[in-house]
Amino acid sequence: MSPSARSARGTVLAHSIYLSDEDIERIAAGGAGVSHNPQSNLKLGIPQAAPVVELLAAGIPVGLGTDGPASNNDLDLFDEMDAAAKLHKFTNADPTALPAETVFRMATRGGARVLNLHDRIGSLEPGKRADIVLLDTRRAGLAPLYNVYSHVVYAARGSDVSTVLVNGRVVVRDGRVLTVDEAKIIERAYTFRDRIREVVARVASEAR
Repeated sequence: MSPSARSARGTVLAHSIYLSDEDIERIAAGGAGVSHNPQSNLKLGIPQAAPVVELLAAGIPVGLGTDGPASNNDLDLFDEMDAAAKLHKFTNADPTALPAETVFRMATRGGARVLNLHDRIGSLEPGKRADIVLLDTRRAGLAPLYNVYSHVVYAARGSDVSTVLVNGRVVVRDGRVLTVDEAKIIERAYTFRDRIREVVARVASEAR
């Protein structure tokens, strides 16, 4: 590996939509990874999709992101998987482009590789952190189950998550967050909303 490849590993290139073939070659040679944020790009009206199929073919690590709430109100990574899979089928005019299993790996192993943390997270293996998300497949929207990858990418939503472990510690049980007071967080969010409305109203009034 060249010195430039070593120095770029762990570098995260967000969005990476307008890439030439030469750009893709340089990214592959340098060892950086790409954070793909399809729903943010769609909401912002960007008229083309990131060349994810080409990036993966070049061996470039690609993970999934949501971007922030300003450009993607829905920060549900399950929705992001669904959007990514469908977007690239549409843009490539190919129903086989970016299969569900590939998208699932982008959301797990891919993200870990992009962050250069694949030796610690991204898959369930001895020696790695026990980060586990369990889905309640008994819910009506997830029954019956035929293919796990297809189910997780196209049918599941964040609301279907029953249990979450982070490094072996249970942080969500029976759909309830255990690490924070969820009611207080929601109340605080509404307080922020009211303050933002006041600021916007004041700025609008001063502008008139």
